[in-house]
Amino acid sequence: MLGLQQVPETVREAALAFGANPRYLLWRVDLPLAHKTIMAGVNQTILLSLAMVVVASLIGAKGLGEDVLEALQYAAAGQGILAGLAILFCALILDRIVAGKR
Repeated sequence: MLGLQQVPETVREAALAFGANPRYLLWRVDLPLAHKTIMAGVNQTILLSLAMVVVASLIGAKGLGEDVLEALQYAAAGQGILAGLAILFCALILDRIVAGKR
């Protein structure tokens, strides 16, 4: 929503002056101009969810966070590092997928 609100009003007015209908205005003017902001929000949401993996494991959620929590409980440094690296690589891969070509 924030990305769409940041589209310059002058650009929208120019498109309307040239006869753009609301659907055209959304798909051909607003969304392309707001694309970077929207994708930044998607990126932040994905990375925040990966950060919450360990916190979610505290209430019994399964996944990589469970391995990190187990490593913390039993002071298993090697297991903690491996699980942390797995979360890091997931974050890096998802970041590159979402970022696309910049």
